[in-house]
Amino acid sequence: MPVHAFIDESARAQTYLICVAIVDPAQLSPARKQLTTLLLPGQRELHFKTEKPPRRRLLADRIAGLPVTTYIYATGRTPKTEEQDRQRCLERAVRDLMDLNAHRLVFDSRDLRDRHDRTTIYRALGRRPAATNITYEHLNSAGTPLLWIPDAVAWCYGAGGDWRRRIMPVVTKVTEV
Repeated sequence: MPVHAFIDESARAQTYLICVAIVDPAQLSPARKQLTTLLLPGQRELHFKTEKPPRRRLLADRIAGLPVTTYIYATGRTPKTEEQDRQRCLERAVRDLMDLNAHRLVFDSRDLRDRHDRTTIYRALGRRPAATNITYEHLNSAGTPLLWIPDAVAWCYGAGGDWRRRIMPVVTKVTEV
């Protein structure tokens, strides 16, 4: 069965992370509803780095209970190579998603830098991208609750310690790129 994937990043010290949340189509609506119930009054989106630690713990625990799996792609980083680091992780992720029969890839938009992703995706899909039946788009996370999953998982995984432990129930695969 084709899956949907939601992709976001996190950068910590000397590590760059891409997180892919993989959601079965039957779970899209239930997961979306569960996430939106976590919003506070007046809040438009969950963005992990802006939350206070007690709320982060609650969110991490709730996200770890969602019916999703996530893949983490990690590589070393420097400010000068961050875009190249992202693209290396992204290329590996897209190839893995093709093996999973992914149908739709949704990326947290980085506005003008989205063009780099499009080039990498096209290259990863190979000479006949239409034959893969994969569609992809960059969207704003405020309007796409399922993008909150990879944001939280990448943040927690990158933070390590108890944060990583809390989110590990949904982490299926970690790949060093």
